Amino acid sequence: MSKYTTGEIAKLCGVTVRTVQYYDSRGILVPTELTEGGRRLYSEDDLKRMKIICFLRGLGLPIDSISQILSEDDPGSVISLLLEQQEQALKQEMEERQDRLAKLEELNRELKTIKKISLESIGDVAYTMTNKKELKKIHMIMLLTGIPITIFQWTSIILWITNGLWWLFAVWVVIAGIFGILISRYYFKSVAYICPQCHTIFRPAFKEAFWARHTPATRKLTCTTCGHNGFCVEVVADLEVSSDE
Repeated sequence: MSKYTTGEIAKLCGVTVRTVQYYDSRGILVPTELTEGGRRLYSEDDLKRMKIICFLRGLGLPIDSISQILSEDDPGSVISLLLEQQEQALKQEMEERQDRLAKLEELNRELKTIKKISLESIGDVAYTMTNKKELKKIHMIMLLTGIPITIFQWTSIILWITNGLWWLFAVWVVIAGIFGILISRYYFKSVAYICPQCHTIFRPAFKEAFWARHTPATRKLTCTTCGHNGFCVEVVADLEVSSDE
């Protein structure tokens, strides 16, 4: 069986000789053999124990806690639990870092679209980014509620063509018109817009918002504060947002 000196075991575990001696003085890594000349010799089991100690220290555990764990009847089960906890902590940290990276990348993309960057424009981008999840929820609600109307539309068209039941399509036109007005009112009460000039968050009148030119993220509106007319960025409306209705 191999024997290791203090220096050898320190080198194999990536620590200093003083560290090995310290663990010996604390009684958590006692050498298997002590020669007549007072030289400490460590066995393979001592080497494995030292590696476990180094690992637990790497997790941030104090010496006293490590001593208690190693003195347990079944230290392996305790260490296994620590490994699981460390794995979960690392996964969570990776997810948080990935989320931060995604936000930084998105912020960088948004800023590249702005000709003149200011503190206000950065604030607008940050506000828009934090609202995107809520905005997606609103869009999803509109999509899901519109599915039955779409199914009814195509059913009525097919029955009109195949069986001549034109009145079903007429019913759909009425229902679709009512649905369109209701869902539009819900939508424009749920969203607001950021003016690119004065950076005010406002809610336009329903009629103006309904007929305004728009893109997936903007709508051409007149700011209720400064009167600027142009494309404004869409965000989720807060309760305190001013309305022009």
